[in-house]
Amino acid sequence: MAMTGVLRPGHAQVRVLELEKAVTFYRDVLGLVETGRDDQGRVYFKCWDERDHNSYILRESDQAGLDFFGFKVLDEATLDQLEKDLNEYGIKTRRLPAGDLLETGERVRFTLPSGHDIELYATKTAVGNGIPAINPGPWCADSERGIAPVRLDHTLLYGPNIAEVKKIFVDVLGFYLVERVLGEDGDSEAAIWLSCSHKVHDIAIAEYPEPGKLHHCSFLMESWERVLRAGDIMSMNEVPVDIGPTRHGVTRGCTIYAWDPSGNRFETFMGGYQPYPDYEPLTWTFDNFGQGLDYPQRKLHETFLTVVS
Repeated sequence: MAMTGVLRPGHAQVRVLELEKAVTFYRDVLGLVETGRDDQGRVYFKCWDERDHNSYILRESDQAGLDFFGFKVLDEATLDQLEKDLNEYGIKTRRLPAGDLLETGERVRFTLPSGHDIELYATKTAVGNGIPAINPGPWCADSERGIAPVRLDHTLLYGPNIAEVKKIFVDVLGFYLVERVLGEDGDSEAAIWLSCSHKVHDIAIAEYPEPGKLHHCSFLMESWERVLRAGDIMSMNEVPVDIGPTRHGVTRGCTIYAWDPSGNRFETFMGGYQPYPDYEPLTWTFDNFGQGLDYPQRKLHETFLTVVS
């Protein structure tokens, strides 16, 4: 499909309790590539096969969680148009200057009715993936260090008013609904999975009473074998695992959920089908959400519903 408008998830800034402990975890265990530090004390990472300078930023704080999640858009004209569209829809935006994030151009930030800050940006310095652009090999040293995910894939956010959040993503930003879980009333949507591409999702949002909560950021693995290897590395390093290895019913993806040293959940994910905007969204009833979450066990894990940062 033609890639216009919002292209893909671009970056997440996550709060951690002990910066250097988190840096060691994300660099040596998860296997992200450190790309810089700024005068605010933030540390920048990317996944090995990402071409842009950064996708995952750590900031030390006394409370874990998510500062903001950003999406890359096609170009500066698209950024201007989407900001105009958001404003006309009634959403206040503000511009953050180029360079406020290392190697990143101007960003347009707005707050969702769920309490989450979302950003759009058009430019970020390309640094490559360690593989030559001419006659490239299939992997490099960074692809074999730690868990070594391919890219930042998506996020799941918990907060209120997801019906309004859905309208913003679909009606203004051009996403489309891929899957949903109905609430216990059989009518409202308890969780939604949205895509701006033909990935099975680029963002998901679940109804939750507290605003602005992070459920997880997800990192893409190349194969089921790499997910299992990630599980081995987690065990070797005594990483607390939440769920998995298992397969979702929702999205058909294979997964492990675990927590970083600050209590931020992350996911190592692979698979999922490839939807298109003309596909009918898939629906899960609430009484079968356990199978949607953990298809083999058909289990609705309590931690999945209640533990957020």
